[in-house]
Amino acid sequence: MPSSEFDIIQRYFTSAVSERDDVVHGIGDDGAVLHVPIGMDLVVSIDTLVSGVHFFADVDPAALGYKALAVNLSDMAAMGAEPAWATLALTLPTVDASWLEAFSRGFFELAERYGVQLVGGDTCRGPLAVSVQMHGFVPQHAALRRTGAMPGDLIYVTGTLGDAGLALHAVQNHRRLPEAHAHYLTGRLERPSPRVFEGLALHGIASAAIDISDGLAADLGHILTASGVGATLNVERLPVSRAFIATAQGDDCWQLPLSAGDDYELCFTVPEEKQAKAEQVFARFGCGAMCIGIIEPQPGLRCKRASGELLVPSTSGYQHFEPVST
Repeated sequence: MPSSEFDIIQRYFTSAVSERDDVVHGIGDDGAVLHVPIGMDLVVSIDTLVSGVHFFADVDPAALGYKALAVNLSDMAAMGAEPAWATLALTLPTVDASWLEAFSRGFFELAERYGVQLVGGDTCRGPLAVSVQMHGFVPQHAALRRTGAMPGDLIYVTGTLGDAGLALHAVQNHRRLPEAHAHYLTGRLERPSPRVFEGLALHGIASAAIDISDGLAADLGHILTASGVGATLNVERLPVSRAFIATAQGDDCWQLPLSAGDDYELCFTVPEEKQAKAEQVFARFGCGAMCIGIIEPQPGLRCKRASGELLVPSTSGYQHFEPVST
């Protein structure tokens, strides 16, 4: 049983670290010494996951370790950045050896997959929370941003939407998912697939990009605001999985893909003249990419059915400090 902060770091977060050539010195000092390659910009993001807010207290620790890194990798993907280094701040109510072993296993499973090295962090006592800071590289002046969408650009999303929201909705409402689809849907919530390679492929194609963490309507809304444009979405073109179709009911069939969040897919815009190239590139990826709408000069987001009926998302996306209704 580890008895101190330094024992925890040594036992669970040092021995499993893979080594990168651009890490001059990693874990073991007051700070890491890192080398940014010539001709590259450094992209940095950070996310915090808090027990009772972002995950349930009884979450599988391996899934939590995986997701804590995955959500940051998704930010790198949205910027078109190649992930490189991570730091981890872990607040623990108690020291539980089996929990720490599982958490670190899930974290490093994903880190190894994308060549990410853990280069530092912190541990302390308190309510369970996980903060990961991610660092990645992008060619100078080439980072994908939320600005840049222009009227006439086509709107695409990768993968499928609503799966994670459906799984969370089932848990919150104490409903069992159908046995045939429970594993897939729960996996989409607990172990999302960051679209890192897809993000790298968007260089020279996308005019703007964002990852879908708070819901498609909310996150696309950030692109629209940053770019000073509006958009119309074809709701019936929103990509959903077979598991979602078999399980969702009523308005959830379109509300969850629009608003639920936790998808960690990419939403990006493409000039019409680059549409063929975009679809050729994404044909190589298993997740695919679906054109779901168009950027327009008129501000605001309009969600339409093929009949012309306008639909209003049930929420504007997840808001941490939104007042709680009573």
